Amino acid sequence: MPVLDAVRALAFVGDLSMGQPVDHSTRAAWLAARIAEAARAEGLALGRDADEAPGHAACVALLRWSGCTANAPEFSVLMGDDVGGRDAMLSNGSAAEASALAGTLGDAALIHCEVAGEIARLLGLPVGIERAMHHLFETWDGRGKPAGLRGDAVPAVVFAVALAGDLEIFSRVHGLPAALRHIAERADAKYPQALVALATRHAADWMAALDEGAHEAVGDAAMASSMTGAECSAQDAHGRRAAGSAPELNGALAALHTPLELVADVIDLKLPWMTGLSRRVAEAARAAGAALGLDEPAQARLHRAGLLHGIGRASVPNALWSEGRRLGEADRERLRLMPYWTGRAARRLTALQEEAELASFVDERMDGSGAFRGASGAAIPVPARVLAAAAAWVTARTARPGAPALDVDAARAALQVEVAAGRLDAQATAAVCGAEPRRMTPTAPSPATVTLSARETEVLARIAIGESNKEAAKVLGISPATVRTHLESAFRKLGCSTRAAATLKAMTMGLLPV
Repeated sequence: MPVLDAVRALAFVGDLSMGQPVDHSTRAAWLAARIAEAARAEGLALGRDADEAPGHAACVALLRWSGCTANAPEFSVLMGDDVGGRDAMLSNGSAAEASALAGTLGDAALIHCEVAGEIARLLGLPVGIERAMHHLFETWDGRGKPAGLRGDAVPAVVFAVALAGDLEIFSRVHGLPAALRHIAERADAKYPQALVALATRHAADWMAALDEGAHEAVGDAAMASSMTGAECSAQDAHGRRAAGSAPELNGALAALHTPLELVADVIDLKLPWMTGLSRRVAEAARAAGAALGLDEPAQARLHRAGLLHGIGRASVPNALWSEGRRLGEADRERLRLMPYWTGRAARRLTALQEEAELASFVDERMDGSGAFRGASGAAIPVPARVLAAAAAWVTARTARPGAPALDVDAARAALQVEVAAGRLDAQATAAVCGAEPRRMTPTAPSPATVTLSARETEVLARIAIGESNKEAAKVLGISPATVRTHLESAFRKLGCSTRAAATLKAMTMGLLPV
């Protein structure tokens, strides 16, 4: 998967997770580049790395919310609705209220930043971007998270990105005059006064340019500029200078790829019981495609679609999957729209549009009772029928709140009920139930190697799916203290301090069973 498509996908997932419009991150990225560019032009010394390309600020803004799936469980506990709660938090114009709330999010901020930094490393992004991702919520006054850095100790792009995000959201929600007042209240606290003054001078022009679509190609420009360090004098469609351009996507940048499993693993962090879910769906679909005689390219497309099929889950609050929760009409509508959002993501993924479109059929049913199109019969392509059956199979075989994992025979029986009711395709379901998926893990994108002991792997695998130390100890027949000892050793070897980051890193390195 091209790194640029991975960034696009993660930005899309991040916007859904935060309850924002799906162009929020691209708009904020464009603004962040303008802020960084203007600051450099005016000679503002915002930190030791203030001379980095504006493309770094844009790239950090695109990936700013990439850690949101990882701390969704914590936000769900704190706010009930992790998606709506985050939207309300970001839109809150009161600096005092926002600061008070931020002070309660210590663990959630650490999880987010650790995962976001790991994502930047796995994508092969420059060290300056990776460092900024580890300190996304630091503030100028030292009251931020996760490390409480102050002033020039904070990567300069963090302030540009934070200010850009606030300007984009506050202007959209409250209007520009109110947005500038809310930002001014945060001067010399969340970000430096000099940066606020600069943004205030240019805000009207910048927001007008955004409304004309200036941000639409920001992904190519940001990645080109951040990876090559180059900037060009190309003009966009509105005659404005761009911080990089698509033609710069050559050389090292054009050769940069990352396993698609990385995006799948980030999506699956949203709920611990989903760890590895997209990988299993992908492999079940590929194996069923082979059993049906589909050619290798079709099998590969099914595999990639399986890895992407969960993108839309980011739009749904975690609480909707809670055991015993009664779903109202609005809840059911959010669930129904999950595959719609996956289909929307297809428009952003240059190299994977076909796969993302296929993935958006995952909840369609042969009798027309599925979502989101309500397609039926011949309107559902054969590969989509296979993917739907594969997702149903893997879900049945996965333990989740209120539903223990079914064994093979019980899962087959459950899917046959769906076939008899006319919801799943009989041939696709038979292929899924009879195929033998391969256990496949990608080569780690990092040259570093980590070796976990058998017991450390067992312990981490239990913790990765959300079990407590006590629960893991009971399953493994060891004491909670022993679980803690092995877990600490695994975290130390992986260089992580949170479950989510350790899970992501171990998954991408092939250290956990799928």
